[in-house]
Amino acid sequence: MTSSPRRALVTGGSGDIGSAIATALAQQGCEVIVHAHANIARAQAIAEGIQATGGKASAIAFDVVDGAASRAALELLLVDGPIQILVNNAGIHDDAPMAGMSEAQWRRVIDVSLHGFFNVTQPLLLPMARTRCGRIVSVSSVAAVMGNRGQTNYAAAKGALHGASKSLAREMASRGITVNVVAPGMIEGSMLGQTFDAAMVKAIVPAGRIGKPAEVAALVRFLCSDEAAYINGQVIGINGGMG
Repeated sequence: MTSSPRRALVTGGSGDIGSAIATALAQQGCEVIVHAHANIARAQAIAEGIQATGGKASAIAFDVVDGAASRAALELLLVDGPIQILVNNAGIHDDAPMAGMSEAQWRRVIDVSLHGFFNVTQPLLLPMARTRCGRIVSVSSVAAVMGNRGQTNYAAAKGALHGASKSLAREMASRGITVNVVAPGMIEGSMLGQTFDAAMVKAIVPAGRIGKPAEVAALVRFLCSDEAAYINGQVIGINGGMG
């Protein structure tokens, strides 16, 4: 990849895992664009924190579900040059047993994780390809690998990312672009909530503990590095041995 600072966009960058990824990429020397949907103030605070430690960062807000809005926002970013690192981290969950799940719950979760992946990734591909180097990493979930009760919508959305990423990796590999997925298990933060006690965690996770956002960020940072150039089309679990 190039010796000049690489521009990195992290969607869902205002969340726990997203902010850890943004910070890790900034520490690697990237110019980071922290994306948010509703919480632009949080994204701006993360960008300012990166700037305070000598890094280069900015914040942007748009709805990844809205294809036109996403494309317009990305076109503005591309005015300043190609984005060579993209981390698709935006995602939501709206859990319910499928027998009691509404159509709105099903569609909304898939809209953000899967359609959002297309809406953000597709406009960046040709500019990235012209530089002959790039890294695309999507954040999935152990639920997409093992399944999880109450999360058919979430598992469907994240599982679809696996197939899409493997296919995209084949399309872009000759341009020096890698496309991979990380699939976290139980990770500290608001998405996990406070519903798991220590005994339950030990019963579910062989490692006996919940993971940290910084541990996910370290894996993403490596996949975005020069050293990871031959890792392509992979789904890599980070789940303490769950599966």
